[in-house]
Amino acid sequence: MVTASSDAPARGVALLVEPSPSQAGILTGPALGFVADLVRAFGPQRQQLLEARLAQQACFDQGELPDFLPETAAIRAGDWKVAPLPADLLDRRVEITGPVDRKMIINAMNSGASCFMADFEDSNSPTWDNCVDGQVNLRDAVARTIRFEDPARGKVYALQPRTAVLLVRPRGLHLVEKHVLIDGEPAPACLFDLGLFLFHNARALVERGSGPYFYLPKLQHYREARWWDDVFFSAERALGLPAGTIKATVLIETLPAAFQMDEILYSLRAHVAGLNCGRWDYIFSTIKTMQAHPDHVLPDRSQVGMTQPFMAAYTSLVIRTCHYRGAHAMGGMAAQIPIKGDPVANEAALDKVRQDKQREVQAGHDGTWVAHPGLVPVARAIFDEHMPGPNQLYVAREDVHVTAADLLAVPTGTRSWRGVVWNARVGLQYLEAWLRGNGCVPLYDLMEDAATAEISRAQLWQQVRHGALLEDGSTVTAERVVALIREEASLLSARAEGEDRFADAADIFESLVTAPTCPDFLTIPAYDFLS
Repeated sequence: MVTASSDAPARGVALLVEPSPSQAGILTGPALGFVADLVRAFGPQRQQLLEARLAQQACFDQGELPDFLPETAAIRAGDWKVAPLPADLLDRRVEITGPVDRKMIINAMNSGASCFMADFEDSNSPTWDNCVDGQVNLRDAVARTIRFEDPARGKVYALQPRTAVLLVRPRGLHLVEKHVLIDGEPAPACLFDLGLFLFHNARALVERGSGPYFYLPKLQHYREARWWDDVFFSAERALGLPAGTIKATVLIETLPAAFQMDEILYSLRAHVAGLNCGRWDYIFSTIKTMQAHPDHVLPDRSQVGMTQPFMAAYTSLVIRTCHYRGAHAMGGMAAQIPIKGDPVANEAALDKVRQDKQREVQAGHDGTWVAHPGLVPVARAIFDEHMPGPNQLYVAREDVHVTAADLLAVPTGTRSWRGVVWNARVGLQYLEAWLRGNGCVPLYDLMEDAATAEISRAQLWQQVRHGALLEDGSTVTAERVVALIREEASLLSARAEGEDRFADAADIFESLVTAPTCPDFLTIPAYDFLS
């Protein structure tokens, strides 16, 4: 065990790894002291919020259905707006997302996108080096000194004069940073990620005419949004920033949060910039929330798209709610990636992106997400054509009237053994790459992250739990799925180059899909396997 790097170590903070020289510049005594202050002030309530999630899920498991909260009806009916948006967040028509890898940060900020969300969460495997080197990379990006040299290609990467606006997504409330102990306990990962970034970059961003901007993942209740608001106010006071300097966009990616959009905006009204349709996690959350309800077994993953009524209702409600409150309504991720060497397949993939983005912009979204720099011009062309101004806050969507039944409508479609195999194959390959430190994985011409892997394993769990009937007349059983996982892991390992971690991935995946209740997040048990 080593103390924090500084002449004045942070009280009560211990690092369980020796930081590299570059990491030591991030893990200073004052920086870790700032994080520790946040943890001591807000850690206990974070734990209460996590316990409240479990209590709410227990109610759903006993037959209760998610619904709009009667105790907050006055907020939904009230005439209020969020605080004005900063100038550099008024136009967010195309946002690119990706992990905090050094080369990725440079390419994303140079991509021509309006904004770049640097991700410590779903597209990042949270190894120690990934998380702390990511902070080094972001500090250098904010200072505009970031460079990456690729000797193999003889190429040097650096920022262009004009770059995307930077946003950062910390890890969710449910995760910890096990390598840092504060008063003997692992640090909440969300406060570790947020605190280090704020401490090192907030003032520099403000001086440059921007600000510290964030995405908040996995919220399940407006009380969690209120907690984040308190964290922001506290951090602003500690750093000498005006109240409201920090801005956050909340991902509506859980089913319970879809019933509390107004309340979430209201709780964060001094700091919120908008809501985002985190659609892959939303599908996963739908499975997990309704896990005890046999009438909510989904069809094959490939059939659960944005045109399903429950998804259309959710995204439409995001637009109506945001625009009524003066906030941005951001669209979802295009998972497709350019396909090299096959012009026909590549054009088909790009056409799917165009259709998706045209649907979003015509529905009233103010911007959208892509995962690959090659898709930025494709998405931008669609939004430029249909959104001549910086945003569509003027699109009121007064035609939208979403009920609880609309949000809970079961998607239609078929279930096949091919879909079962696909879930096992994709989930195993993603998890194996994640265990090797890669959280953003191209598979079968799609960019997979933890959210899409969560769909795969949760859907398998759901089918096993309820003995799902497939179109060929057979039933999904634990025995069939376990045998499939072992067979696929063996085949994938045999094809792998060099050492692989498919044995570990299979063990984790099997435990997830055969658990008596649907595990909250695959990243919690898998984190024990990371260094």
